Order: sequence, then structure tokens, then C-alpha cells
Amino acid sequence: MRITSLHTYPVKGCHRLDLDEAVTEPWGLAGDRRWMVIDPDGVGITQRQAPALTQLHAVPRPGGVVLNGIDVAEPVDGPKITLRVFSAKPACTARLADAPFLSDFLGRPVRLAWLADPTVRPIQNHALASDRVSFADGYPVLLTNEASLHALGADVPMTRFRPNIVIGGAAPWQEDAWVGGRLRVGGVTFRVAEGCGRCVVTTINQETAEKGREPLRALGRLRRVEGRLLFGVSLIPDELPGETHVIRVGDAVLSPS
Repeated sequence: MRITSLHTYPVKGCHRLDLDEAVTEPWGLAGDRRWMVIDPDGVGITQRQAPALTQLHAVPRPGGVVLNGIDVAEPVDGPKITLRVFSAKPACTARLADAPFLSDFLGRPVRLAWLADPTVRPIQNHALASDRVSFADGYPVLLTNEASLHALGADVPMTRFRPNIVIGGAAPWQEDAWVGGRLRVGGVTFRVAEGCGRCVVTTINQETAEKGREPLRALGRLRRVEGRLLFGVSLIPDELPGETHVIRVGDAVLSPS
């Protein structure tokens, strides 16, 4: 088994950034979901509410991010704000950036928040007390399996599932057996927390923002487990001593023995 593609999403909900390699940090791949668009009440906005986020192309740069060609600096001294990734999630603190153009872009009043301190948001389930996550939904890293997508037969690309790591060479649904164990990806070990329950975002075309019915219809037939539609597995980086942990396309993936 090997990594076939790597992706990050610098702004939660934005268009993916395709990578040849990525640094693994305790809270996820470097640069992944450190920014988030929020509503006036301080709750995160995703493609569920604003499919136009698929058209927001974000490219990190040292000290900031470029959004559709507009440079936004990290607001290191910006106003502090208490926000929630989802209304039902615990609150955390971040800083507000100067990006008024996003309200016009999305056609609704929004603000842009930056997770200045990525250690402030603990993982809620299947985690150690010390585990942290960025503005991702629940876990630092999402892994999907090409063979499982083929077996699903939903005729949608893997981009619909917004993974961080895509692997090839595994059997269909082999990832199910890894839950609760450890997975070696390149030179980094991850704990496999749980299967990933999928939502309506998977029905949004990531290139055009158009909505459809797949893959949720196929998942409902084949992958309904205890009321959740599962595809992919959520990973937590295991102990990362003080060195750079880079994973690359082509790296080997080793399942627990």
C-alpha cells in the first residue's frame, strides 16, 4: 500500500490544495484548516451553508494566506474571538483577520478567523487528553482508500470526500479493520480513531459547487453503520518527537501486524 495523493484545505471548506509532500503536526498536516469563515455569531461556515466555498482557492504563504489572489496576513495582533467550529462543539479562541471581501464573495456577512494557537482545541472522542485538532470537524487527518471508492460504485471522484491522505494498493474497506489500531504512513505513526461519518458536503461537486444525490445514496445502501454513513477513517498523529515529520506521495503505508 502507498500514498497516492495528499491534500490540505487551508481555509475550512475551501477548495483543496494538492501536495507532493506534507509535514505532519500533532493537530494535522501543516497548513490544514488553520483558517475558518465564521458567521456573525462566531460559528463556522462550511459548504453545508455556502457551497461557493468550493470556489475559494487558498494558498498558504509564510505569515499569511492568499485567497483567490488576495493576500491576507496572519492577524498575530488581531482581535481575539471565542468561536465554535459547529454550534454544538465546545468553544475555542482564535483571532480575526482583515478579509472583508469574503462577505461579498459568499453573499452573506462573514468574518475570517485564524487559529493562532493550534493547541487550544482538544479532540472530543477516541483521543488522549493531550490530543489536539485544528478547525477540522473532529480529527486531525482523514484517510481514504481508492479501492473502497471503486467498490462503492457511486461514480464520483475522491475529491468529494475531502481527504488528507489517499492510499492505493489496499483491499476494499480494508481500513475498517484498522480502527482502534495504529497505521504507519511513511515515517509517521497514526492512531486510527474511528470510521468517518459522511454528510451532505459529499454531494457537492468540488469544481462547480453543483449539488447531487451521490455518494450519499450509495453509502446509504452499502455503508450505513449505527445510523452513520461511513467512508474513510480518522487519524490522530501518534507521538511526534521534535523533528520534522514529512510524508510524501509514494510513501509506503503499513497496517498493524
